[in-house]
Amino acid sequence: MTQPEIDLLQHQDSWRLWRIMAEIVEGFEVLGELGVPLVTVFGSARLDSESPYYPQAQLLGQRLAEAGFGVVTGGGPGLMEAVNRGAYNAGGISVGLNIQLPHEQRANPFQTHSLSFRYFFARKLMLVRYAQAFVVMPGGFGSLDELAEVLVLVQTGKVHPFPIFALDKTYWRGLLDWMKGTMIPAGVVDAKDLDLISLVDTPEEVLKALTGASGNNP
Repeated sequence: MTQPEIDLLQHQDSWRLWRIMAEIVEGFEVLGELGVPLVTVFGSARLDSESPYYPQAQLLGQRLAEAGFGVVTGGGPGLMEAVNRGAYNAGGISVGLNIQLPHEQRANPFQTHSLSFRYFFARKLMLVRYAQAFVVMPGGFGSLDELAEVLVLVQTGKVHPFPIFALDKTYWRGLLDWMKGTMIPAGVVDAKDLDLISLVDTPEEVLKALTGASGNNP
């Protein structure tokens, strides 16, 4: 790389910093003023309304809204859409944090509050910053990445030990069995670390755990 190319790259990075700051500031301003406890839900963009997980995700969004929680998703199609749809139709707060991608991502129409991000890490900050619980539904690399992110943040004490739910058991049990059978014997995680994840089968189990943990409905 020539010196002029290096200089151009550094110049572009300086302007990129301002774009990053703008995304973070807007996220803080919008999410910080919603006034309700938020639950962030992760899930695949590829599992559409034909998937058996779609109505389950929609019911989750509905139940959370009915209980007084706002929902936060990545704002895209698939299971993100289903969760937003359930909360939106129930008259609740339905937040979508959209990411600009060349494929897959499009903003679903069931959002009361919609933000658009160019940078994944700024979006991930907003997915975590104001959440009081996390639900990971069936998904691919993105959902795995998000699950690992919140596990590390809770494990290391960077965020409060908020509940993390894996919905449903059939989909996620194999991953947890692998962690238990491979990662724990290898010494890379402790057995107690797996207690950070609660395997559940229904939205009602999530709501029972959330409202019971606080002693009352929000």
